[in-house]
Amino acid sequence: MPYDLKEIAAISGMPGLYRLVSPTRAGVIVESLAENGKRSVASARNKVSLLQEISIYTQDYDQTVPLTEVFDRIYQKFGTDLAVTNKSEDRDLAAFMGDIIPDYDRERVYMSDIKKLVSWYKAVSGRLEYQAPVAEETPEASADSAGDAKPKAKKKAAKEDVPADDEALSTAGIIPAKPEATEPINPEITEEQPAKKGKKKAE
Repeated sequence: MPYDLKEIAAISGMPGLYRLVSPTRAGVIVESLAENGKRSVASARNKVSLLQEISIYTQDYDQTVPLTEVFDRIYQKFGTDLAVTNKSEDRDLAAFMGDIIPDYDRERVYMSDIKKLVSWYKAVSGRLEYQAPVAEETPEASADSAGDAKPKAKKKAAKEDVPADDEALSTAGIIPAKPEATEPINPEITEEQPAKKGKKKAE
């Protein structure tokens, strides 16, 4: 995971993003990702939305792109210096989004969601360190000892993060752009497990 978003959250009623520090009886102590890094307490009444549980709609209704992957795509293309901000023209923001996720759903992903995505990326990339994926060993490394070694199988694509059932999400799976959007947007994805073969009895 290039940017570790497990403890980064957006909190209703509190602007910006926060790192979860520790729970308290009244709620949870959080630290702002802003430059001042100010700590405060989010009460139990505040809705906490973890970024790692957020995804973006695509035109395929059975597919969404986890925010961790979206952030990785942005970093690979632009690094930490984005040409757009949350105050950029709508056409520039739409072009930026199309460059990152070409098949994003234009009807269910609102412009407010794209603006929020840009703001969040700037906050995260400004405070968190990008963790480059660990390179896997290649078959060439052991070519002298295993000339006919088979190439390693590629890893399966990472599973999509699925938000909690009570997560109130907007059309893009970010923070509600409109109060009435209360349905969880990410389909729950399950993988079929191969049937176990029975052991043969010894004769």
